[in-house]
Amino acid sequence: QVGNTNTQVTEAFGKIAADFNCKPMQGVLSHQLKKHVIDGNRTIMSAPTEDQNVEEFEFELNEVYCLDVVVSTGEGKAREAEVRHTVYKRQVEATYSLKTQKARQFISEVNKRFPALPFSLRAIEDEQVARIGVSEAKRHELLEEYPVLREKEGQFVAQFKFTLLLLPGGTKKITGFPLGDLEKQVKSACTVQDEEMKKVLASSANPKKQKKKKKEGKDEAKEES
Repeated sequence: QVGNTNTQVTEAFGKIAADFNCKPMQGVLSHQLKKHVIDGNRTIMSAPTEDQNVEEFEFELNEVYCLDVVVSTGEGKAREAEVRHTVYKRQVEATYSLKTQKARQFISEVNKRFPALPFSLRAIEDEQVARIGVSEAKRHELLEEYPVLREKEGQFVAQFKFTLLLLPGGTKKITGFPLGDLEKQVKSACTVQDEEMKKVLASSANPKKQKKKKKEGKDEAKEES
């Protein structure tokens, strides 16, 4: 909400997760969105740690945020899984002339088709080009990789991700799947305890657009005519 801070959102994550005997996952950040930028400088931490913190700021009108809510029944500490990474994003500030022909073909395709947003290696047309190109591009820091993370064996992790617009009429959720019938079917023995959080959860994430009132002077002029 406009006027609130990113720290308040982080605290809300912690409060609600605790009410359900869960923990927000450490290392998860929610970012401000801009045109062709999915990881803006303004960020919201899922859970503060000694090693990682972000600068506090107030939300402003007409900003857009992608909220990434990830909670765990375990310690809330993600570990990198020993599986192949397949999702990458071009580091737009980095430049380097790659040596092999296939690596140059790979980075050329990335620059043309995925200049700013993440992509999967399976989207690259030639599998051999992808395999050789990604290795060399990573070595020269032309790509940012998205690792696969996991919790401890036997623990459960839930993720909810959605986009919010901070509008004059209120905060509006524009992406993210609704729970639908699942919300009615699944019942928890735990409930939200904080009264302020209950009020927030009861409020609408899809405020109605306010209708502009006609000026009285114009209405009277119409009546006279």
